[in-house]
This record gives sequence, C-alpha cells and structure tokens, in this order.
Amino acid sequence: MTTALDKIIAYKHDEVAALKRKRSEADFLNNPLFGPAAHRFAARLSDVSASGDNALICEMKRKSPSAGEILPGADPKQIALEYERGGAACLSILTDGPSFGGSLADFKSIRETASLPLLRKDFMIDPLQVVEARAYGADAILVILSCTDDALARDLIQTAHDLKMDALIETHDAAEVDRALKLPSRLIGINNRDLKRMVTDLATTEALAPRVPGDRLLIAESGIKMPEDISRLRKTGATCFLIGESLMKRADRERHCAALKAAR
Repeated sequence: MTTALDKIIAYKHDEVAALKRKRSEADFLNNPLFGPAAHRFAARLSDVSASGDNALICEMKRKSPSAGEILPGADPKQIALEYERGGAACLSILTDGPSFGGSLADFKSIRETASLPLLRKDFMIDPLQVVEARAYGADAILVILSCTDDALARDLIQTAHDLKMDALIETHDAAEVDRALKLPSRLIGINNRDLKRMVTDLATTEALAPRVPGDRLLIAESGIKMPEDISRLRKTGATCFLIGESLMKRADRERHCAALKAAR
C-alpha cells in the first residue's frame, strides 16, 4: 500500500530534478541571500536547556496531510514574531508545498524578520537542497531517516556541517534511533507522529528516549499541546520540543509559548 510518505518522496524526486535543471550548487554559494551560518541552532538549544528552561522549536506550518488546513492565510512574519516574543529558542519553517502549504518564500520572510536560529523543515533527499537551505539563511536542516538510507543521511549531514549548519536527525522507531547514533550529529529527534500512518502518540518518545545517550541532545517532536505534555515528556530526559500544529491553531500563541517554556 502506498503511504502518505511514499507519495511525498515521489514528488520530492521530481522537485529536486527540476531544481537541478535550474540551479547548481555554485549558483547558490556564489549568490546567497543571507550570510554564513555558525552552528547557532544546536548552540541555542543547548544554552536554553542548560538554563533549566524548555528549549522550544516553534513551527510555521500552514497545513498537513493529517490535519488538513491549519491556519489559512497565516502571516509568517507575524507568527515568527509571536513565537520569538513568547520565548521560542529556535524556529522551524515547513517549506514543502504540496503537502504542507509551505515555501521558501515563507522561509525568506521569516529570515528577514526573526533573529532566532531557523530550521528548514522539508524532506531532504539530495545535498543540493541543503545548499539551497543555506542560501536562504537556514541554520539547520532536518534529516528524516524514514526518507534516507545511511549513506544519503551522512551526505546530507556532512554537507550541512561543511556549510557550518546543524542537522537534526529525525527518528520514529528503535531501529532508526540506533541508526541515528552512528551518524555525525548531536541532535536526535523522536517524532511522535508515524509518518506512514499519520497517527500521533507521545508514548513514542517515552519508549525510545532511553536509547539516546546523554551526549546527544534529545528533541521530542509532534503531539505536544499543553504544559502537561511537556511535563510528561521531561520525565524522559527531553528538554527540547518541536511544536507546530497546536501552536498554529492558537490565538494566544505568544502567551502559550511562554507557558510551554516554563512547564516543569
């Protein structure tokens, strides 16, 4: 059976092929829209975590295959400023168009507005996407192990590191966590959403967190709505949290960010 993830990866190959016909790595490196990165993303998460606060990665997300339309007409600059005022450590911007309604235009708009480190969240299947992300001012990229083999994941991470960016490795099960620990990135994400079935369960982080050693930075992703969810996941050792859909739906986004940041 073809899953939602299978469909995304199929059109992502078409997108990358079209990108390669139009642009080269040299094009992006010779004409960047923004200046160089400096591993700000991981450093910011570490600093906030070390202070005792929750390091929130707050996400700009217009829609999703599981939720449908989340916030039609969302103003990315307004969303980013609300997150920043609410105490977000970093921001995540969905740039996938067909399934999530995002774009690099959203990314550029937020880069021009927010001072926080930015994660380009997309389905990375080729190093040229990483170079493109850097040209648009990304401080980090997402590497989803459900979408890559180990060789490709390593190439994506190495490209990011060569450009002084960070890479967040996303996992969904024990096998993927074990694979992630063999890759050269300190940032290990556990996604509570099953990308194939599009169902979410916080117990995923609870089950997998013990596999992540203390020298890695654990990020719990998806399904986090209330301070009580943060409190529950902190018991696993997680102090970093990627939150999108639930924040996008709230009118009191800034105040709710502050409550999530302070949860214990």
